[in-house]
Formats: sequence, C-alpha cells, structure tokens
Amino acid sequence: MDRSGALARLRAALVAFADQQLPEGGRWCVALSGGPDSLALTAVAARARPTTALIVDHRLQAGSAQVAELAQSHALELGCVAAQIIPVSVGAEGGLEAAARNARYAALDQARDQAPVLLGHTLDDQAETVLLGLGRGSGPRSMAGMRPYDPPWCRPLLGVRREVTRDACAELGLTPWLDPHNSDRRFTRARLRSEVLPLLEDVLGGGVAQALARTATALRENTELIDALAAQALPDVAEGLDTAPLAALPGPVRRAVIRRWLLAGGGRGLTDQQIRAVERLVTHWRGQGGVAVGSELREQRLFAVRGEGVLRLHREPI
Repeated sequence: MDRSGALARLRAALVAFADQQLPEGGRWCVALSGGPDSLALTAVAARARPTTALIVDHRLQAGSAQVAELAQSHALELGCVAAQIIPVSVGAEGGLEAAARNARYAALDQARDQAPVLLGHTLDDQAETVLLGLGRGSGPRSMAGMRPYDPPWCRPLLGVRREVTRDACAELGLTPWLDPHNSDRRFTRARLRSEVLPLLEDVLGGGVAQALARTATALRENTELIDALAAQALPDVAEGLDTAPLAALPGPVRRAVIRRWLLAGGGRGLTDQQIRAVERLVTHWRGQGGVAVGSELREQRLFAVRGEGVLRLHREPI
C-alpha cells in the first residue's frame, strides 16, 4: 500500500474537526502515549496550533519512565511548545483497564489548564468500543461509541483508520512505542482487536470496522435527540419525579428523563438494566421496593424508590 500522504490525511481531519468544533486560534493539548496514533496526532497538532503534550505515565510496566521520556523528546522535536510527564497511581476498582483509564483522564483534566485535549482515538478504536457496548447489553447509549467532541475531550481522528497513523509515523521517520498491553490477551479490548474484528472482517467480507463506526454515529444522533426531548420534558431536575406525567411520555424519552434525574442525584455508572428497573416503578407499579443504582460516592448506596406517586432517591451509608 502507498504510504505517502498519510500526514496530509491526518492534517485534513484535524483541520476539519477544529473548524467545526473549536474556536479559531488558541492553544490545545494532546494526550501522548508514544504510540502511533497519539504520536502522529501530535505531529499534525503541533504544526497547526501551539501544542502542549501531556504524557501520562501509568507506571504499570517496567521501563515506563523511559517510554514517557522518549515520548517527551519526540513531542519537543515535533514542535510542541511544552511536553509534560504526569506520573499516576492506578488503583484496582473496576479492573485494570478501567482503573488506568480513570487515572489517565483525571490526570489529563487536571493538567490541561482549561485547554481542549486532543485524543488519538481512531475509527478502529470506535469499532472496538461499539462491540464492547454490544457485548455488555447496556442499550444503544453504550453502543453509540465515543463522541468526536465531548468537552474538553476532542477526537479528530474517529474517521481515520489506525493504519494511517502508522504510515504517518513512517513518513516522519519515527518509531512509535507499541504498548504490550494492546496485544495482551488478558484484556478484552486486545482480544477484540486481534481476534474478533479480523474474524468478523473475514466472515462478513470486509468493511466491518467502518460499518460499526457508522452504527455508532447513527445511535449517537438518536440518543442526542432523545436527550433533547428529555430536557424539554424535565427542564428543571427536581428531588422528586411525579410518576403521572412521566408515565405519559414515550418509553425512550421517559428512560432518558429517568437517567438525567439519576445522574443529577449522584448516580453514576448507570446501566440500561438499572434504568429500566426504575422505569418499572412508573409503568408497572406493584408496590415493589427500591431499585439500587450506582453512586458517585463509594461510601453511599443509592436507591430509587416510589411513594405517594413520586419517585425519590434514598441514600444509605455503607
């Protein structure tokens, strides 16, 4: 395959994204791991605007400090105005992948100094995210994938295949770091990448990654419309929800209202199953007990309960 023009394709994707989503001029940050996706993105970002590279060292592998230092060196060579290494401590809650992601995003958010942060997620990452959502059975919102713009997070390469970033690194004469975790079969995403998607491409005759990315876009547009209707139906989030008007809403809008109410009350990590269970307190009321939902506070249990025709949130210390 002809590798020429990869940098130009990435630059065009970044410029198109910035023109649509970000104010003209200004600075931005880029999350740089040293891998091909973030390294190629750093190269085009540094040529477009003043760029600070943020390099999170998860300290999960031997030699991670050296990997971070090499990424820092590459960033400065590519024209970044600054390159900051941020060591983090990764916990165990939710599994290693989730804990590392939470630590990374928290560190990036703290270091960005109000600037938007460019992330190197590609179309292939989006396809993997859709499959993960499908496997969890958490409904269309889970399969809607990553938003291109979810302030402060910017994903300008969601329409670009992963191979383009690798070709761009070759154009630059750079050897990116290849994270061993990306091929470690202990991690679900790694197995999707190396086993499941290639099998689907073979069985279905190609184009699967692109089809999954299109599916994410369609589902995201639908959920955003439903969220807008839910905001109109419940403009002011109250402590209690009157079940009578809630019952009159179409199911998808009703569930979006419930989700919005739960999030405003401290719910986190909500699943489609939990939201539908709360919905049954409205549509299939038989005097049943409260529904437990995820809470943003570790020391607190959160329940949705119904009483006198009103949904309320009940909190219990753990």
